[in-house]
Amino acid sequence: MKKYILTASILFSLPLFLMATEPNPISTVVPSLTITPDARGGGMGDLGAATSPDVNSQYWNPSKYVFMESEAGVSMSYTPWLRSIVPDIDLAYLAGYYKFSDRQAISSSFRYFSLGDLQLMDQLGMPQGSVHPLELALDFAYSQMLSERFSASVALRFIYSDLNNGVNGDGGSEMFPGFSVAADVSAYYRLPVSVGENEALWAFGANISNLGAKISYDKGTTNGFIPTNMRLGTSFDYPIDKFQKISFSGDINKLLVPTPDGTTDFNEVSMLSGVFKSFGDAPGGFSEELQEVMWSLGAEYAYNNQFFVRAGYFNENQNKGNRKYFTVGAGFKLNVLQLDAGYVISTAQSNPLDRTLRLSLTFDIFGLKSLAQ
Repeated sequence: MKKYILTASILFSLPLFLMATEPNPISTVVPSLTITPDARGGGMGDLGAATSPDVNSQYWNPSKYVFMESEAGVSMSYTPWLRSIVPDIDLAYLAGYYKFSDRQAISSSFRYFSLGDLQLMDQLGMPQGSVHPLELALDFAYSQMLSERFSASVALRFIYSDLNNGVNGDGGSEMFPGFSVAADVSAYYRLPVSVGENEALWAFGANISNLGAKISYDKGTTNGFIPTNMRLGTSFDYPIDKFQKISFSGDINKLLVPTPDGTTDFNEVSMLSGVFKSFGDAPGGFSEELQEVMWSLGAEYAYNNQFFVRAGYFNENQNKGNRKYFTVGAGFKLNVLQLDAGYVISTAQSNPLDRTLRLSLTFDIFGLKSLAQ
């Protein structure tokens, strides 16, 4: 049936579970929501829960926006996804924020993920035309500084997933666009720390994202969990001297989605029940639960807040996806404009993420306004 051929093509185009060595990875719909959208986070091992605030904090932790020095900014990012195996899968990302007071900010982002041109075939292998699957997400967040060191944020997200552009299969295999509304809850805390004669900054961040309704592509007959995720991170920023600064960061994250056990019908499990089940439902017990925790380490060197060099490492257990890779990145800032790039170097054999490139272009809107005056 067309439905099954198309669905299989999409799943195998996404590397989230492709490299698993045991048939028990966690599966979600709209997995594109977990793809790192920006070059800075992508250059530091796919992390950002507690790193210093930037325009793309919307994805990592929007609570950080209230600590931005500039009042407003916007960033555009582009990732040619899985270029080593597929020529036309792309992720485009637009993010921006506005501080309307010293303690409050609003922010938004738009994500467009295209799976390119997929050819449909019938059961006999005959061509049946093509479709252009896509996934969209639009969100808005409000951030509030609760003290001089602590902030929190809430976000709402609209998710749209169209896997076959209205082209229906035969034999009862009709597919329809899927929709969901989700929420994020995040917090950020930073603490000044004296190290010798310098004052460093130690930060902590947490973000529970995509708490929302499951998505169905067949009007409710079956449904799937969206990638609800818990991310925790810490970062240490140290000023080497007047011009140089270095930071070291680490994130851990876990999908708050039930683990397949071969017996449970997840169509009957609600989103909220799935979140609670995800902490203790792995068939292999606590050891398998630990396998579901992904971690990242990263570092960033900045000179005069204009030149940036980054590196990082991302690790996922071999039984849950086996994504293991180093990342490198660089950035250049000139007045109100900043250009960043990130690059993936896989350490796992045949990893389709190898050589993934990300580009981000950021504008300081408040700086542009000042230059125009």
